[in-house]
Amino acid sequence: MRSTRYIAALALSTTALLSLNACSSDGNGGSGGDSAAAAVPAVKGDGKTLTVWVMDGDYTPETLDAINAKFTADTGAKVDLQIQQWDGITTKISTALSTSGTPDVLDLGNTQVPGFAANGGLLDLTKYKDDLRQGRTWLAGLEEPATVDGALYAVPGFAGARAVIYNKKTWAAAGVTAAPASYTELTAALDKIKAKNPAADFSPFYLPGQYWFAGLQFLWDAGGDIATSEGGAWKGGFSTPAGQKGLTDFKTFQNAYSTAASRTLDTLQPDQTQLFADGKTSAILATSGSIGLIQKANPQIKTEDIGTFPLPGVSGKAQPVMLGGSDWGIAAKSDAHDLALQWTKIAASPEMQDKWVFGKDGWIPNSTEGIQAAQPSLDEQQKGFFTAALTSKATPAAAQWPTLEGDKSVNQLFSAVASGAKTPEQAAKDFDAHLGETLAGGK
Repeated sequence: MRSTRYIAALALSTTALLSLNACSSDGNGGSGGDSAAAAVPAVKGDGKTLTVWVMDGDYTPETLDAINAKFTADTGAKVDLQIQQWDGITTKISTALSTSGTPDVLDLGNTQVPGFAANGGLLDLTKYKDDLRQGRTWLAGLEEPATVDGALYAVPGFAGARAVIYNKKTWAAAGVTAAPASYTELTAALDKIKAKNPAADFSPFYLPGQYWFAGLQFLWDAGGDIATSEGGAWKGGFSTPAGQKGLTDFKTFQNAYSTAASRTLDTLQPDQTQLFADGKTSAILATSGSIGLIQKANPQIKTEDIGTFPLPGVSGKAQPVMLGGSDWGIAAKSDAHDLALQWTKIAASPEMQDKWVFGKDGWIPNSTEGIQAAQPSLDEQQKGFFTAALTSKATPAAAQWPTLEGDKSVNQLFSAVASGAKTPEQAAKDFDAHLGETLAGGK
């Protein structure tokens, strides 16, 4: 599977988002304040053309051709498919959504949706939600960020997840021949590996302190939330008892199995895939694309030498993961809402998800049923990622959340705890205060 959403990380521009003009439905298929459940309108579009923006690398041409062919057969309308490049895309989308010449359907990163929705750029799809689901249960990590103040503004397209990638040879040499199914089994395995590999620069499980994606998994596993919306205001969740437990669990694991030097580092300096390739660690938490990077860095590591599994939690269950991925949004200023809804329904349909989004492109499909349907076709490495995606969460559906990613405060939260620079209590207090101010004021 490709991992475009991780390789081409987008720093969503709050300034660009706030520049969007407030938009409203033109009445052509929009919710228009009518919240009663409804089916996606079936209309003909002979002589019309729907404009669809798709990010480069997200879908293969074959998959997009299959969606477009079905759409044209059903409606008679044609599709103007425009592939978008990553550089400057946030500003380009912001500008496009505020003009009358907007594209009709847009391929959006799942964590981008709240910002565009909060500023009126996206059509409210709430009343069509049940019909758009088509009998399936969307992955929470795709649906939650597409839901702002209880309203749905985008439809899940595909997902990518993180799982543990481990060196089966290194583990076997330490007497561990099966992937752990519980936290107790995991720590017992890592203790054996640590005893077998006592070098100071070796990590049984490399987990750098700034790796906030990993830190969130410990938070969620403890029953905590990043933040909750109370009366229209966001309140940070790291100071709660569950938040404190999550931070403490993260520190305990990180300090026990990653090097002391890693406590203030991120995943890129040094690159954790290079450390794995060099034999400096036996396990990392990463996306599926990291397997190819590891093998490119060290061709001696064969596919059969690599295993994957979801990271087991202290809770006794697999830790929830933060999904990367894609949602389909419909521009509020589009003059073809009904056709756009039909195209989006087709793109999210079980047929397209199972046969094309997974079957051709190799992405994790947008629903639990899609993942279950894919199981017989998965190879050993894929299974860890697909299973991990069954339990997912998301960052707050707040327009200003990307600011907290951009200023690295969420990285520093976990690093301060891992390194001991702050107690979990003090680190949580500081971050929760910063989160509240930022999400409230767009700072």
